[in-house]
Amino acid sequence: MLGAIKTMLSVQCGVHVADYRLIADAIAADVAAGRLKPGDRLPPQRAFARRHGIAGSTAARVYGELVRRGIAVGEVGRGTFVRAARPPDESAPAEPGGARVDLELNFCVLPDQPDLLAPGLDRLVRHGLPDALAPVGVLGTPEARAATARVLARGGWTPDERRIVFTGNGRQAIAAAVSALTPVGGRLGVEAVTYPVVKAIAARLGVTLVPLAVDEEGVLPRAIRAADVRAVYLQPILHNPLGVTMPERRRADLADTVRDLDVQVIEDAVYAFLGPDLPPLAPERTTVVDSLSKRLAPGLTVGFAVPPGHLVDRVAAAARSGGWAAGRFALAAATGWLTDGTVDSMVERKRALALDRQRLARERLAGFDLRADPGAYHCWWRLPDRWRAETFVAAAARRGIAVTPAAAFAVVPGHAPNAVRLALASAPTPTLTAALDVLATLAEGSPEDEPVD
Repeated sequence: MLGAIKTMLSVQCGVHVADYRLIADAIAADVAAGRLKPGDRLPPQRAFARRHGIAGSTAARVYGELVRRGIAVGEVGRGTFVRAARPPDESAPAEPGGARVDLELNFCVLPDQPDLLAPGLDRLVRHGLPDALAPVGVLGTPEARAATARVLARGGWTPDERRIVFTGNGRQAIAAAVSALTPVGGRLGVEAVTYPVVKAIAARLGVTLVPLAVDEEGVLPRAIRAADVRAVYLQPILHNPLGVTMPERRRADLADTVRDLDVQVIEDAVYAFLGPDLPPLAPERTTVVDSLSKRLAPGLTVGFAVPPGHLVDRVAAAARSGGWAAGRFALAAATGWLTDGTVDSMVERKRALALDRQRLARERLAGFDLRADPGAYHCWWRLPDRWRAETFVAAAARRGIAVTPAAAFAVVPGHAPNAVRLALASAPTPTLTAALDVLATLAEGSPEDEPVD
């Protein structure tokens, strides 16, 4: 590799040039030729710079280019490694996979759920179809607004029915809120590990994400103070992927911070129905986004955005212009299930099942560093030091189990913790039990025993 890199540094057009892309090409060639193997650790950037006679800033750009191409992956506190598997598609946690056991998707569909939902659909088709086929605006119908305000109420907070904006799903609610609160070219603060779809939404809207440092209690208030942003996207309850719920003191500190700095908050509450009964962080400056995808099913959902009063017109306009309005049929069906008690009944059962799944995960993965709120449908697994997340994900896939590496959630490429997220909602309990046992056995073993991809 050294000879190839020295060639890259030779005189070009009469000028000595250290082109980081050419150096990255040389390393990529070494990987392709097998001189660098999957799992090999690259030297620290300073050592790499000294060894090859380049500036430290150039070495940093080389490593960044390797991460961008998917050739290498960086792990916080561990270094930069040649990838052990192909990089996951950014939408992987949100798209159905082909694994026999899918612990990436996180949707719970109860076994008898079709029977529970059928009467509402039958009622709609028999008596409400003409209205359900008519157009509807992003502010919905009076019936939808009343039913939604009731189901979204939590911790003593009940949204004003006149401020609810209806979208096709939760992702569209997030997109409408980001579009309304952050201009093209603007900066949006997000937790350093966050819901992957937010990264894609920001890229399509021309918004720069600013990673905010987190600890065991969630995002740090000082990180917001240092970020120079006018809006933040946060998940205070059952964070995805970390699974944590902010304690009361952290919530109060964050509320004081955003008020002091005049920062708007987009609070993703899609998992809040499973967690403690807490209000939005700072209701007067928070746009709550939510949906029915977790309460009902991904194929039967409506999204909601509830902004402060002075932002309703902006969020509604963003939903209209983005083509993110809810369909009338879906809205009518959802209103019926919200009104007749179907959603309430399913929520209670899903809460109980989430508690059971967490107990099961902690039992089967006892002794490992597992983090999650007891009511969450997912958990964050900090892997043993002998394993790297990329290698573990590849090894699990060879056993027919799909899990999500921390890299999928990291805002800054190459700055991912050595962890994976396990989604506990989708697999039937016997299947999940067997899969967790396989993963425990795998984690107890050594990556040296695994074949190279």
